[in-house]
Amino acid sequence: MRPWVPAFAGMTIFGYWGRDLKISPHRIAMIESRFSELEARMASGQLEGDAFVAASREYAELEPVAKAAAEVRRLRTEIETLGAMAQDNSDPDLHAMAVEELDVVTQQLSNAETSLAISLLPRDSADDRPAMLEIRAGTGGDEAALFAGDLYRMYERYAAGQGWKIEPISVSASDVGGYKEVVVAIKGTGVFAKLKYESGVHRVQRVPVTESGGRIHTSAATVAVLPEPTEVDIQIEARDLKIDVYRASGAGGQHVNTTDSAVRITHLPTGIVVTCQDGRSQHKNKEQAMQVLRARMYEKEREEAQGAEAEARKAMVGSGDRSERIRTYNFPQGRVTDHRINLTLHKLPEILEGGGLSELITALIAEDQAERMAGLGE
Repeated sequence: MRPWVPAFAGMTIFGYWGRDLKISPHRIAMIESRFSELEARMASGQLEGDAFVAASREYAELEPVAKAAAEVRRLRTEIETLGAMAQDNSDPDLHAMAVEELDVVTQQLSNAETSLAISLLPRDSADDRPAMLEIRAGTGGDEAALFAGDLYRMYERYAAGQGWKIEPISVSASDVGGYKEVVVAIKGTGVFAKLKYESGVHRVQRVPVTESGGRIHTSAATVAVLPEPTEVDIQIEARDLKIDVYRASGAGGQHVNTTDSAVRITHLPTGIVVTCQDGRSQHKNKEQAMQVLRARMYEKEREEAQGAEAEARKAMVGSGDRSERIRTYNFPQGRVTDHRINLTLHKLPEILEGGGLSELITALIAEDQAERMAGLGE
């Protein structure tokens, strides 16, 4: 079966997935040789401590790649044999069987080549991590806040479908419903790998509930998805922090207006400011604010480290910059368009319910893989 591809107008993914991927025999031999070497070293019983842990980790990462490489090598050999049989017309029945089998094995090889190419792609070290999801109302006033609420519920339902757990960090509700800002931690396996493509400006086109004339308005909300670091990843010195406490505002009970429970943390070297006021205690708010601060600092370091590479390879799925318009949700026509890959789905209700979001994310992952596969066959 051919790998799934969406019906894009952009066609980049068709252009790449549609052609045969050729990983050189030399590269396949290197993969299999390294895997055999690791197997022998681990079986020898001579590895101990950190050396054994490192070898075990490399073995686990290389095993699926080595199996994919072996399958490609096996199918290439089979095609050579079938090709020679197909050229021999001395036995009509054998010739017909070889031609038929050659078509089947050629398709199997195409799929195996694709699987191997994907397994060779460099992995983002943050892909397996939990993530911090930040949604903020943008242009559009009350309507933007309502849309931010729609986006939050979409991700909440999508996360539930993935078996992930959402933990609210900071929530600033709007008077008309929705949110001015909401920050949550999403715990689970592979959260960042799937949600990282959601960072950017999400635009909505619809008739606001406050619009008496029935005119369509355009509003926006920004989404940022940050991989969650550990304390080991980000070391924060106390002397680099300015911590202010103040009385929280908004819904939440009497304590909100009478207790200095809200916390604002400023990281002086970078100027990053984080506020949190949703916990019932100053200690809890400070803890959550530090969690958000670490995530933003970690993402800043990642962006700086990957800056040169990002400039060299401008991926079609975009940079993840929250200032970049990535998607439009058009209510009158019931469609959602992702502008990075020119993909339009007339499934707006399903997408906002969370389940339909999987199709968009799968398309973005596939496009990103296709873009990064250039040069693998060299």
